[in-house]
Amino acid sequence: MLHTRFTEMFGIEHPIVQGGMMWVGRAELVAAVANGGGLGFITALTQPTPEALREEIARTRALTDKPFGVNLTILPAINPPPYLEYARAIIDSGVSIVETAGSNPEPFLPLFKAAGVKVLHKCTSVRHAVKAQKIGVDAISIDGFECAGHPGEDDVPGLILIPAAANVIDIPMIASGGFADARGLLAALALGADGINMGTRFMCTEEAPIHPKIKEQIVANSERDTRLLFRTMHNTARVANNEISRKVVEIERAGGVFDDVRDLVAGVRGRRVLEDGDLDAGIWTAGQVQGLIDDIPSCADLIASIVQGAEDMITCGLTRLLRPHPFR
Repeated sequence: MLHTRFTEMFGIEHPIVQGGMMWVGRAELVAAVANGGGLGFITALTQPTPEALREEIARTRALTDKPFGVNLTILPAINPPPYLEYARAIIDSGVSIVETAGSNPEPFLPLFKAAGVKVLHKCTSVRHAVKAQKIGVDAISIDGFECAGHPGEDDVPGLILIPAAANVIDIPMIASGGFADARGLLAALALGADGINMGTRFMCTEEAPIHPKIKEQIVANSERDTRLLFRTMHNTARVANNEISRKVVEIERAGGVFDDVRDLVAGVRGRRVLEDGDLDAGIWTAGQVQGLIDDIPSCADLIASIVQGAEDMITCGLTRLLRPHPFR
């Protein structure tokens, strides 16, 4: 059994996390991850109101008695969602774990700390991880350039970013971006992480509440089937390769600004992709890890295979590496 500082702090069986994903982090997926021994996160802003979030938390509780959390992504906006009300809905519902992302969570920490809520903060650079540790978060999720969604602007892949962060971070840290199997989990642990976070891999499970066509496309895709959007706007996003993402890249390369692509990248269009299975209705996030995904298992089977595979490599595979090399 793989026990780490992360599993101990968050009271879970296995060091595997399903991070927050817009339109995907819903009760059925989160509960399935929890029941499989991992840590799942409801995506708060998928729910249209704080009251709807309370209902989704209750729905998740009806499906599992294991620990789970809520992702609260905090982004600046002209008309921002009522983040404080969402935070209070999390606390009032008795959720004890929160994943924060998007910007500095410091304004929310006193509220969460007073309620005994543990905070896992998502970072895309070592300097941001150091700052998050300094302000008092409980754990870090460090995202490499391979990840889906927003990988930051430093373009540092996990093989460098994870150990670089581990060198200066004292609190538990999980690694995100490019993880799909036992090899990834073992590699992350060897690089200094206390577990892994998976997004795209959990999209491709039986319980993920998205259209089967999306899951089938992830299986069909390779590691080359993503596009980087908003590079010229310094707000890079990694999404799946499709008609819309290619068009956005073309507009950017021609000197376009956000207003020129606003309608193409609208969240309502991305939601239609995931719910209706129309692959070219809008943009949808997916990581380079698509190239490592070739099936659509249950969450329980996926988690069990990753953990068992990592344990087998520790007990058997590494022993093989210690044998005398035939050419030495």
